[in-house]
Parts: sequence; C-alpha cells; structure tokens
Amino acid sequence: MSEARPNPESATSRTPALTALALVESDGFADYRLLDSGNGRKLERFGKIVVDRPEPQALWRPLADETLWAEAHAVFSASDDEESGRWRTNKTVPESWNVRLEDAVTLTCRLSGFRHLGIFPEQLPHWRWMIDVLKHQGAEPPRVLNLFAYTGAATLLAAYAGAEVTHVDASKKAIGWARENQAASGLKDAPVRWMLEDARKFVQREVRRGKQYDVILVDPPKFGRGPNNETWDIFVDLPDMLRNCATLLAGPRSAIILTAYAIRASALMLDQLCREALADKGGSFESGELAIREEGGARAVPTSLFTRWCGDDLKI
Repeated sequence: MSEARPNPESATSRTPALTALALVESDGFADYRLLDSGNGRKLERFGKIVVDRPEPQALWRPLADETLWAEAHAVFSASDDEESGRWRTNKTVPESWNVRLEDAVTLTCRLSGFRHLGIFPEQLPHWRWMIDVLKHQGAEPPRVLNLFAYTGAATLLAAYAGAEVTHVDASKKAIGWARENQAASGLKDAPVRWMLEDARKFVQREVRRGKQYDVILVDPPKFGRGPNNETWDIFVDLPDMLRNCATLLAGPRSAIILTAYAIRASALMLDQLCREALADKGGSFESGELAIREEGGARAVPTSLFTRWCGDDLKI
C-alpha cells in the first residue's frame, strides 16, 4: 500500500511560505566569548580557560595577533571526521571547571575526547526564546520535552523557569554529566525526568500514550546510536520524528525548536519539513542560521541551522 501524500495546498494554506532566512546570533555571555576565528579554527574562552578548536566554516584569516592564539590553554587536533581527536594542553587545565549561564544554572566544562566541552553557546538565543514561550503558558507548570538533550543546559534553564522537563538522551555518560550540572546548579529537587532512551523510540511511545508537551526541543546529531545500538540518520529519520513531535504538541500556545548541525542540510529544507509536519497546526515559523559573533563584533561564525515554530496563541 502506498503512503498517502500530503496535500500541498493544505500544507501552506494556514502559514505563508518562507520568504527570507533569519540570522539569529549571540555574542556569548559573561563566562563565554568567541575571541577570534580564522584558518579553519576558533579561539574561545570558557570561564577562565581559553581553547583553540577546529571550525571548518571559518575560512577567513584571523584578526588577532598570533600571540593571543599562542596563549590558549588547550588546542584540539581533529581526526578526519573533525569531531574526534585529541587535546594538547599548553597550560594547566583542571579536569573540570564551571561556567555560569544566565545567572540561573551552572554548567561543568571539560576537555572530552571530542572537540566539545559540554555546552553549545550558540544555542543561547534558542534557550531565551524557550523561556519566553514558557512565560506565556497557563497556571499549571508547563511541560518540556528535550530530545537529544546532551548535558542539559536547556533542561536546567527550563526547570529553573518552572517547567516540568523530560530529558532524553541515548548516552549514559551525557546524562551523568547533565545530572552533575543539575547538582552544581542547586536544582536537585527540580522536576526533571531523566530518560536513557533512543529518542525516536521514546517519541513513538509517547504518541501511543497520548502525552502532550508545551515545548519540544529537537537537536539531533547527523548520525548516532541508541543505548541498544539503534541507529539514527538525520536524513532518514528526521521526517518521522517531526511528525510524531507535532502529535505531542499541547495546543496553540506550544512551540518547537529544531536545530541541525548537518553540513549537507539547509535551512530551507528544515523549514519546509517542519511546515509539512505542522501543516494543520497554524502558527508561525522562523528559519535560518545560528551564529556566534566574535568579541568586538567584526564577524560571526555560522554554527548550525534551525527552524522555530510557535502556535497561534503565542506572540514571541
């Protein structure tokens, strides 16, 4: 039996088509700054620790003097996939150290076996947007579903804002890290449900249970594996994931934030995929790129693609 195709007219009748892409950017926060970028690298400060990491999209030349780059505490040398590799330390770096985010939560940073340190600062505008959405919910605590939730920055900010959060990640290590962040933030009693699960299977099960959420965050990797060796491929699995997420939305005050770091993807693709999945929901869409602006404001480094949707009763 062939799968029924969506009616193109119904998919666009309640929301206008995308006419322009948005640039949503951040210049960081007190404990994080992008100091410089160029030659395929970026120089960043996390708290008091300065790191030099690969950034394939920084094709321009650095603006800062070489002596600033030489002051980095640690330099990451990537393997062929640009993710795994090893750190070289030029100065003493603690096993872990804390950064404060939005005067609300404390996050633990560390030099992992990948180039990430436990936080994606470019997501800050999304987290602020999420908190604005949560402020417009009703008297009951809003419900947030955080998929591919990693070390929990969004989870803890939502919990700090009064939400009940379901945090889903396939990595036991990442959930352990997130719970460290919970303790460091003084949020041990916050209503967070920690789920070591394959996100795709979890969402399918929540649909069968008839669950509802006010805000859903979807931040998938390009490829990944679940705790039982399930496979994830963003180009294969994302459409069904989004259709199921649409079913889980609580109503016209709900919202979705989708982020993708896949280089082969495009913001236009994400936008049109979300419009199809949410065709009967009305509401409004915003799609484009996330970026981090260098200290001093000269340039912004593109980091990821996004689409945000909010229901008709939200004016964010």
